[in-house]
This record gives sequence, structure tokens and C-alpha cells, in this order.
Amino acid sequence: MNKDLTLLHPYPFEKLAELKKDLSPPKHLSHIALSIGEPQHPAPHFVIEQLISHMYQLSSYPSTKGIPALREAIASWLKRRFAIADLNPETNVLPVNGTREALFAIAQCIVDRSASSPQVLMPNPFYQIYEGAALLAGAQPIYLNCIADNNYLPDLDSISPLQWEQCQMIYICSPGNPTGAVMSEQYLEKLITLAQKYNFVIASDECYSEIYFDEDQPPPGLLGVAANIGLSNFKNCLAFHSLSKRSNLPGLRSGFVAGDAEILKQFLQYRTYQGCSMPPATQTASISAWGDEIHVIENRSRYREKFDRVLEILSATLAPEKPQAGFYLWPSTPVADTEFAAQLYAQQNVTVLPGQFLSRTTEAGNPGEYKVRMALVAPLDECVDAANRIKHLLSTL
Repeated sequence: MNKDLTLLHPYPFEKLAELKKDLSPPKHLSHIALSIGEPQHPAPHFVIEQLISHMYQLSSYPSTKGIPALREAIASWLKRRFAIADLNPETNVLPVNGTREALFAIAQCIVDRSASSPQVLMPNPFYQIYEGAALLAGAQPIYLNCIADNNYLPDLDSISPLQWEQCQMIYICSPGNPTGAVMSEQYLEKLITLAQKYNFVIASDECYSEIYFDEDQPPPGLLGVAANIGLSNFKNCLAFHSLSKRSNLPGLRSGFVAGDAEILKQFLQYRTYQGCSMPPATQTASISAWGDEIHVIENRSRYREKFDRVLEILSATLAPEKPQAGFYLWPSTPVADTEFAAQLYAQQNVTVLPGQFLSRTTEAGNPGEYKVRMALVAPLDECVDAANRIKHLLSTL
């Protein structure tokens, strides 16, 4: 067996199941899950129709690179969304089966384990795939605490020149999971400049980029900033996007990675061996999803209403801050996050995710302690019900 498998931590939901296993919630209250970021809004009917009507394509082997029409649809969306003038669908775009597998796989291609002290930097708290990918690639994860004092973003100025020299890749997530923090154009420009100077790769997880509250201020993206500063070849820049959150299609497993053509050329070769081609019908359905914005705007409207209602209920008690984007709340708890989550489940049958399950302890502490993640993905009435139950629990603490 690969010895590095022993380095992997239990997944956050394994820890959550262990926390809840001996607890018995009240039977008269239906369970409400705010713990997992799985969109519950209806999938677009026109995408489902495309998927069903093209099932006959299962009789053909799919190409790992994806059909030209899909890559062109993705490239067109990127150009519209991030104001990119020049992006080649032939060399700058690669479809993937959801960003999860691509975010993991890219580290296996990027990291040179023969180098001295290879490091992969990542936000803390973080999506645990980043850590597992770094460990199995033979790199040391470096956790960058994201706290209120640094606007919940990695503090780039705290990283020494030696660390930048040892850094082979940095994972970033904007809007952030679980904080909802958005990296500004200036922040991304600074990071791109560092990547060019020290020759490391930026893997930008942007799967929440289409869930925001002000229609006139969409979050910036890595490739848009790169293009704006004249980095037309997107050197060392990779952006990962998905239809899961944007279009409520988590089960479709459809996304893409775009950016540096030289890296994508090698990544395509890796994926050819891995055998992870997107099914033909999925590709056709994805084309229709990337080409439509009406359902995405409606999706944002639903989230906007849920945040307004929930924040109104909890403003005087838990007092969570409205995130800049995304569908998570990241409030502080009056007791330990694990105790709060356990009591909320035991007394109110509501599940949230303790923040420390999403974080690692560093010399500066664990930024997830006394925090919980709440995913406002359930229907509006369930989110409102959950907020009222949380308010009731807080009155007893």
C-alpha cells in the first residue's frame, strides 16, 4: 500500500458522524441538515431534458479532452463572465468530472517529490481535498490561517521568501469555503506576481463564484485578473469551475479546469491514463447549462432570500456576518463548536459542521475552533425553521 495513505485525516463528515453517534434527537422534530454543501434547489429542466435525450451517445467512447462544442461553450462562458478577450478552447480548457477530482489530480501532476522540501500552501480552514492531494503527491501541506483579522484570506505577506521558493503550488478558494470571503483583483494580482517570481502554480477553486448577492459586483476570477494585467498565456494560473453549485447539478459531475496551456497539456496526458472521461450525454447537457444565465440569476435570488430571512432571525443571538458570496454562514459559537453542534442536534435535530473539523491546528491556533459552518442549501422554509431552532437553543445556553 502507498505509505502516504496513513497520513490522510478522517473526512469531516466521518468526524461529524462520530460526534452524533450516541445522540438521540427529539423525534417530533424533522431533521434539517445544514452541514453539507449540497445544493437542494431544483436542477434546470432543460439540462435534464438534454441529458435524457442524448443517452443514445452511451454507445460511443468519450474523449478525455471533451468534444469541441463543450470546450467552446466553456471558453465562451469564461470570456463573458470574466471579460477575457483571448482564450483558446483547444489549449486553455479541459472538461473534468467535477472540480473535486480535478483539484486532487492536479497536485499529482504538479508536485515534484524529488525536490527539497516540496510544499503546497492552502487556506485554513479548507476543503480537505487540498490536503489529501498534497500529502499523496509527496508534498508538505502549509496551512495559512484565515481569520477575521486578515479578512478571512491567506496573509500573503506572512509567507517568507524561503517558503515561496519551496512552494510548488498554492490552493486558493474564492469565494471561500466556509468563510465566503472574496479575493479582490488587487489580491489576485499580487498572488499572480508572486507565482511568476517564484514559479509556483496557483490552483484557484472558484466553484462558488456564481453565488453572490449584488448582481452588479460578481467576484473576480484568477484568469480574468491574469488577462487584465497582460498575462495572456495564463502562466502558472489554473481556475477550476463546476456546474454543481452554479446550476444545482451536483450529481452531473461536470466542471472544467482552464488556464496555462502547457500545464493542461500534461494534465490531459495524466487524465488519459487515469481514465476519467466525461460521459457523452453529460457533455451535451453541460453545453446547455454553460450557455444559459437565466437559471443562475434565479438561483442567486433564492439564496439571497434565504440569507435575508435567516440573518434576521439570528441577528440578535448568534449574530452571524453575511458572507461576501457563497452559501455558507461561518458564525462564532458561545461554547466549543463541537459542543454546540452536538447540543443543536440532540435538542433541535439540526446538523451543522463544527469548524475545527475543517481546519488544522497551527502555531497560531485552530481558526475553526468556536466556529460552525451552516450551509443554507435546504428549501427556504427549512432554513427558516432551522434558524428558529438555533435561536431557541441559544436561549438555553
